[in-house]
Amino acid sequence: MIQFGFTMPLDQLDKTKRARYVADLDRALTLVSGHFDAAWCIDHLQFGDTDVLEGFTTLAYMAARHPQLKFGHTVLCQSFRNPALLAKMGATLHFLSGDRFILGLGAGWHEEEYLAYGYEFPAASVRVEQLEETIQIIKALWTEPIATFHGKHYAIQDAYCEPKPEPRPPIMVGAFQPKMLRLTARHADWWNVSSTGPATYARMVREFEQACADVGRDPATVRRTWGGGCACAPTEAEAQHLAGDRVSADDEDDFGFVGTPAQIVEQMERFIDLGVDYFMVDCSGFPQLTTLELLVHEVLPALNAIKAL
Repeated sequence: MIQFGFTMPLDQLDKTKRARYVADLDRALTLVSGHFDAAWCIDHLQFGDTDVLEGFTTLAYMAARHPQLKFGHTVLCQSFRNPALLAKMGATLHFLSGDRFILGLGAGWHEEEYLAYGYEFPAASVRVEQLEETIQIIKALWTEPIATFHGKHYAIQDAYCEPKPEPRPPIMVGAFQPKMLRLTARHADWWNVSSTGPATYARMVREFEQACADVGRDPATVRRTWGGGCACAPTEAEAQHLAGDRVSADDEDDFGFVGTPAQIVEQMERFIDLGVDYFMVDCSGFPQLTTLELLVHEVLPALNAIKAL
């Protein structure tokens, strides 16, 4: 079964639309409820002076407003929250929402926001080490009666996390590079790649499967997800207009789906053939809902009809 998730717009927002933002987001989430699996958001603090909403606060608020959907972050930046506190936050949201939380994690990358908010911005290799320890701490707190962990970067001692999340939320890691792919192979339930074209993704799949072999993991036990932009309209010209200069189906390094419903189905099938069964779509044109309407009523049913053959 192919599933879709709607990536809620949270950063670089239009200041002139502040007054309508929550109502517009409610319309989108009401539309996808009962069709999409979940709503997702990213986790940033700053892009210059544009409007940027904090990810965990937004997620918790919208989860309460839309009980038919699961909610998760495409990548929570592990640097922004103490790992043990993050485990507690996730467990609490999972409990209060009726087991509807999915934990997505990443190592962070946007130096501007780190420095602006007073966080150190260590080398990428250090951030990967920190992420691995974060996942170990979260799993310990979610599964062990009393958790103790002493690592290179983080430590907890005799820590309780009650109520524990049962069942444990899936842990998804966004990974492109070799160290992150190995980390994902060791620790993740889901593997997410964003805005990557099919040829590049095929190469990453080979690298990921090798990483799984290196750590003794069956790659089939890790769910493959793709996240990125999508512009869908009744005609190709309308889709290109919606996409503007932000989404392109011709750019391998910054790829997004663009076209009519039939074209989107064809583009997504290339990823499905590589094992993807979950698409997190950031829909062009928001608060206009053309893309979402066509994904709900035409693209998703068509993909699952093909999958059933």
